[in-house]
Amino acid sequence: MVPEGWALETVGNLFDAQLGKMLNKTAKEKHPQFPYLGNTNVKWGRINFDSLNTMYFSEKEREKFSLENGDILLCEGGEVGRCAIWKGKGEIYYQKALHRLRSKGRIIPEFFQAYMEKISGTKVLDDLTTRTSIAHLTREKLIELTIKLPPIAEQKKIAKTLSAWDKAIATTEQLLINSEQQKKAIMQQLLTGKKRLPGFGSPGKGGFSRKGLPDEWDYERVGNVAGEVADRNKGQEEIPVLSCSKYDGFVDSLKYFKKKVYSDDTSNYKIIQFGEFGFPSNHVEEGSIGLQLTYDRGIVSPIYVVFRVDPSRIEPFFLYKVLKSDHYRQVFAASTSASVDRRGSLRWKQFSGIKVPLPSIEEQKAISRVIQLAEKEEELLEHSLDRLRSEKKALMQQLLTGKRRVTIDGAE
Repeated sequence: MVPEGWALETVGNLFDAQLGKMLNKTAKEKHPQFPYLGNTNVKWGRINFDSLNTMYFSEKEREKFSLENGDILLCEGGEVGRCAIWKGKGEIYYQKALHRLRSKGRIIPEFFQAYMEKISGTKVLDDLTTRTSIAHLTREKLIELTIKLPPIAEQKKIAKTLSAWDKAIATTEQLLINSEQQKKAIMQQLLTGKKRLPGFGSPGKGGFSRKGLPDEWDYERVGNVAGEVADRNKGQEEIPVLSCSKYDGFVDSLKYFKKKVYSDDTSNYKIIQFGEFGFPSNHVEEGSIGLQLTYDRGIVSPIYVVFRVDPSRIEPFFLYKVLKSDHYRQVFAASTSASVDRRGSLRWKQFSGIKVPLPSIEEQKAISRVIQLAEKEEELLEHSLDRLRSEKKALMQQLLTGKRRVTIDGAE
């Protein structure tokens, strides 16, 4: 149903549509070379100039594949329909992975971009997509796409309304990036003693050991402050089966994979208690090591190494952050390569010999609190970002279908 005052139009009636230049070896070798935009350069609502390739465009091709302010660049493959508005200047062109849409005057680019974002991933767009090895949206199918089109004044008001959400989302995204970078920097400094918290000494006093750590810190083998645990689920208890992911640590296997990926017989699975560590011996070099803080008890595959720390020497969260660092991922990879285990595994015998920095237990706890506060800030920003995106999505559904009308000159 088309709202009163709106029209049902096709992309072909609203835009001049042009597919970009085909890539070919000759164009890569001839000169002069000119930069061009491809699929990876077009993000939702923005164009990324970080990695531009070049190729030869003849004078005729430069006229054909040039860009004007307000042109829309839309992805022909991959995430079909992803688009951004060209607002740049300079001699730059586009290749076959992109459609260029130039408005004929009855639709503003911002409204169309919002419309494409609304239908992204829906049946509306999927029905027009050609499926081979990857998805494609041909020019013939694109120009058939129908749009419920309000008058220009209403388009502008809708675009302006949605723009407020875009700005809030962009601001929150940048805050999240800044928070992540700051946390990473402070972790790197605190976990190595390059920066000390008040009351725990100064990196400028007392000197550093040959390992680059403060003199008063220990540098201990894991086996001196932790012990392996190998309790089995012999009674086949109904305990959650856990997996350790590279980025999220321990996760409930059923919830994470959305299917059962473990054996029916779990009698040989290892029990891992709350506060214990574990890692799959054949994947630890990827950073797949976790601290179990999800359940009172869980079970993991027999290939896992499970260990428990001495709480008088180690604050578990501190050690977890040390072991999740890029440096220790490299240490695990080197230790795995040096292991005599032909399966490329890192067993407790080798793992327990790895050394870790060890400040006093009080300093470990203080460092952990600072990192946890930083992570809490990240979590709050992530929740804010999710909320803003959800609100925008709901608003788009209302405004771009005419279910909710904006006010133009006092008229509903």
